[in-house]
Amino acid sequence: MAETIKPESSYKLRINDLNLKLTDLLKRKQLLGWVRFGILVTTGLLIWLLSSYGIFISAVVFFIGLVIFLFAVRKDLTNKEAISHHERLIAINEQELRYLQHQYTHQKDGSEFYKDEHSYAGDLDIFGRASLYQFINRTHSQQGNQLLADWLLTPATPQVIQERQKALQELMQQTNWRQELQAHGSSSTITVDTEKKMEEWLEEENQFIHKKIWHIIRYIFPVIATSTLLCFLFDVITYQRFLQSLLVFTIIAFAITRLIVPLYRKLNKITGQMEVLSNSIACIENAAFNDSLLTNLKQQFHSGNNKASHQILQLKNIFNRFDYRLNPVVFIPLNVFLLWDLQQVLQLEKWKQKNNQQINHWFRALAEMETLSSIATLAFNHPHWSFPILQPNEPVFDAVQLGHPLIEPQKNVLNDFTTKGNEQINLITGSNMAGKSTFLRSVGVNMVLACMGAPVCAKQLTVSPLKVMSSMRIKDNLEESTSTFYAELKKLKRIIDAVNNNEPVFILLDEILRGTNSNDRHTGSKALIKQLLQHKATGILATHDLELANLANDYPATVHNYHFDVQVNADELYFDYKIKRGVCQSMNASILMKKIGIEL
Repeated sequence: MAETIKPESSYKLRINDLNLKLTDLLKRKQLLGWVRFGILVTTGLLIWLLSSYGIFISAVVFFIGLVIFLFAVRKDLTNKEAISHHERLIAINEQELRYLQHQYTHQKDGSEFYKDEHSYAGDLDIFGRASLYQFINRTHSQQGNQLLADWLLTPATPQVIQERQKALQELMQQTNWRQELQAHGSSSTITVDTEKKMEEWLEEENQFIHKKIWHIIRYIFPVIATSTLLCFLFDVITYQRFLQSLLVFTIIAFAITRLIVPLYRKLNKITGQMEVLSNSIACIENAAFNDSLLTNLKQQFHSGNNKASHQILQLKNIFNRFDYRLNPVVFIPLNVFLLWDLQQVLQLEKWKQKNNQQINHWFRALAEMETLSSIATLAFNHPHWSFPILQPNEPVFDAVQLGHPLIEPQKNVLNDFTTKGNEQINLITGSNMAGKSTFLRSVGVNMVLACMGAPVCAKQLTVSPLKVMSSMRIKDNLEESTSTFYAELKKLKRIIDAVNNNEPVFILLDEILRGTNSNDRHTGSKALIKQLLQHKATGILATHDLELANLANDYPATVHNYHFDVQVNADELYFDYKIKRGVCQSMNASILMKKIGIEL
């Protein structure tokens, strides 16, 4: 790893640096306030002192003062934007320090992406409070939120995984750039609704730009209207004739406006998101990448000599000019004499003609860059994690010092575990609370991370990109009148169907058939294991049923026993949470029952 500085030190140094810059910006804000006041006072004083030289001199002084004042106002607005941006950057670094302390449950949890029927999302805490999604996510656009969820739910191909790994290894070194992208995105959420409105507009036929009559009106009408105004001002036409002309101009102008209003209403609510979209894309355009995936994503924002950020800024400016209608004092004269709405809609349709083939790519590329940046931050925050080695030829899960990503490092117990080849079932027996379920989830969650291209919580992991299928947490459904047992059978059926269809899956089962009696449970579990072996399935099964461990005698090459045990001292239980070979010999249920008052 090229960057040896620890994440915590990096964020603290960054906060100190940003605070120094913020202090300078705040001082500049105060100075610019006094400058604006001074310009106003000086301009007023000069106008008063030079008033004896005539109205023309006073007008010139006023105009020069106004220009300087507006320049100062612009500088002040730019400075305020810089202040807001630096405050967001400081907040991001402070948030990352909280992430390092495992304080992240206040973030978006992605629960809207959860699906009951998914093969592992519910069992492996992919979404919800204290979930993997909540731990990884640094995206701000809704498109980025959705894409991260998709990557967590759907294993990528080996080629895509390797491409993402290479991109992440470069991106994780660019902490400042990732935070810049995040800061721009956090200023306002780019929504899916905005993208849909843009798509609908792009698919609609242009109503004005293809008709020559509108181009003629665009130029002829303002000439006639402004000429009439000048004729009135220089007493060429009477006041009555001017009012009659003004009425005609107003009727024509607002009749045209009436045709444009539906389009304005459809697009006016997305104006605020155009600036954050433009700034986010500009951040990507200005980045220097060597990796091919990152370079290709960056290229999505270039079309010839045109930059997407400039095009979106142009679109925002058109929308802003449309919004002059919100100020009647400004809008009515502009529309009556210049056909303001028509001028803007023609500019809008011209922009549409130029960019309608690219804009959908911009949203998708930004979402992918946000998602990669989120995972790169995960990699940077955990330098002791590793990128897995892919083994696509046969099922394999070979881990050294494997832990659960969502357990704090100081509490995380690391285990070595290996399973290789088809037709391999690993049985794990053990005491209650000894760590069987947590271990299964550690395997499953790290496989999910590996199959999305992310680093894993392990010193080393060689893994096949297999789809995880699990049955661990079972919930009944009163609305569908589904019992816990039937809900589990539905899960198991999906697994059996996948195995029967020879799908490349890795199975995780925890205490299956728990909703029936012990005899049926043993018989069913034994039959299921044999069926899985028959179809050359691979996976791990945790159980309290010690008799299932005898299957290793019948299938020594394909069934392997592991266990988690407990040490008992003076009726106190001690767990080491380390996986060991063989069948568990110590159980703790009787001790726990005695502790709650059951007399055995």
